[in-house]
Amino acid sequence: MKARYRYRIYPDDQQRQALARLFGCVRVVWNDALALCKQSEKLPKLGDLQKICITQAKKTALREWLGEVSNIPLQQSIADLGVAFQNFFASGKGKRKGHTQKFLA
Repeated sequence: MKARYRYRIYPDDQQRQALARLFGCVRVVWNDALALCKQSEKLPKLGDLQKICITQAKKTALREWLGEVSNIPLQQSIADLGVAFQNFFASGKGKRKGHTQKFLA
């Protein structure tokens, strides 16, 4: 038998700020990686996206604040983007359950 639990957290103000900073950084990395994928003709490898969107971005003045948060959620956001692309293309080919996604040019 599987048990199911529901949890709710009540962060204080400092924790809320830290979570907001983390989620904002994750969103910026996701959007940067998505923009690179849309610009390139061929889908870049996830390792290359991590180098460009995280490692090299931290060295620029525009994105140096990415160094204030942990790397792991940033890397996970790029991995999640890769899974999203895999699921999209699998759906377009009919290899996935649910509605077929149409490719727009």
